[in-house]
Amino acid sequence: MNLYLFNANDSAATYGIGTYLKELTNALEDAGINLHIIHLHSVCPEFEIVKTNHIENWYIPEVRNQRTFSGTIQKLEDYCRNVIYLLRLYIQDTKDLIFHFNYNQYQFLARELKTVFECKTVAAVHFTKWALAFHGNISLLHALKSKPENQWNSFEKLIHTTHEYEGLICKEVDRVITLSNYSQNLLCSEYQLNPDKVTVIPNGLKDTTQLMKTKKKALKKRWHISDREFLILFAGRIHAVKGLLFLIKAFRKVLERVPYCRLMIAGNGEFDFYIKECENIWTQVTWTGFIDKNKLYDLYSMADIGIMPSFHEQCSYVAIEMMMHGLPIIGSTSTGLKEMIEDGETGLHIPVIEYEDRVEIDSSLLSEKMLYLLQHPSERERMGINARKRYLKYYSLDIFRKNMLKFYQSF
Repeated sequence: MNLYLFNANDSAATYGIGTYLKELTNALEDAGINLHIIHLHSVCPEFEIVKTNHIENWYIPEVRNQRTFSGTIQKLEDYCRNVIYLLRLYIQDTKDLIFHFNYNQYQFLARELKTVFECKTVAAVHFTKWALAFHGNISLLHALKSKPENQWNSFEKLIHTTHEYEGLICKEVDRVITLSNYSQNLLCSEYQLNPDKVTVIPNGLKDTTQLMKTKKKALKKRWHISDREFLILFAGRIHAVKGLLFLIKAFRKVLERVPYCRLMIAGNGEFDFYIKECENIWTQVTWTGFIDKNKLYDLYSMADIGIMPSFHEQCSYVAIEMMMHGLPIIGSTSTGLKEMIEDGETGLHIPVIEYEDRVEIDSSLLSEKMLYLLQHPSERERMGINARKRYLKYYSLDIFRKNMLKFYQSF
């Protein structure tokens, strides 16, 4: 089998999709598959192929020409034509050829590859920009669709165009991968896809917890955190879609009952707004910024509770990491996150409240759930143990490997 995975020079490559490609290539290392990653829109000056271990990385830069176009879609299609030209030149072995897309805007490339090669095409849908823009509130999209087109504002026009365009790749490829049952149902509903065309394969992650020998107490000492202080951990982008505002409000209420408590926020993003929201509790909130995986795993090992009040997640690597480290998670009922956390078994659910123009989380209810876990150590321990078991059953790298191999071999 010759498998070509598409990556892109995009912020998602630093986070979810980048992790997905890393874990997927690790999972397939000894599977007898010829692995290639095609890096689109690379910053390198010219096309190059770099072999690392068992993978060939193909870096394709932007191609400048003398023609100019007013639309970005036309520019993207011109770029894809150049990509196809290179692939025709350099792909020699076409036996059992599969192209695996990880971004939604390359429907033109997916269609044209079928005319050039005898191949199969796959699209893994990691996110949709229109769903992110609505913070997972799909009723807002339906309200937009029912609104006369001549009444759309510029934002609504953009969302409608994005919604239509992102769905095209699902129709062009042979098979679609979603990361949750929620996403499968959503795509089939929005784009009238045959459910048989869509396969649910959750993300998987290599277990590195056995390499960590440092105990929780020693880690806290290293990080200058008091041993008697409870640690509540949020990890992810500092962005409105992550529900951080409601977490900070809830944490204020927690401090009134449990003053020896610290909220650790690990991630990069829109600091200024959220730091201002922490006025008068600054000493109890720690911001790390973007940190490497080893430091982040220290935080998972030290934490008492993981918090994920997000409005839109499909199959969160943060949730998987928390479960892998045996952390009970309080997570929202948004999109795919609800499927990952078993309410009362591996953590607690916090409902997302949808309004006509926004989504919210009840910060008072969130604080009650946080207090419950802090004040019931046996329940906290039980849920953490169950979370670890759930990781091993559904989200380990071995499970991911078996699912992906079965999928590729089903063509």
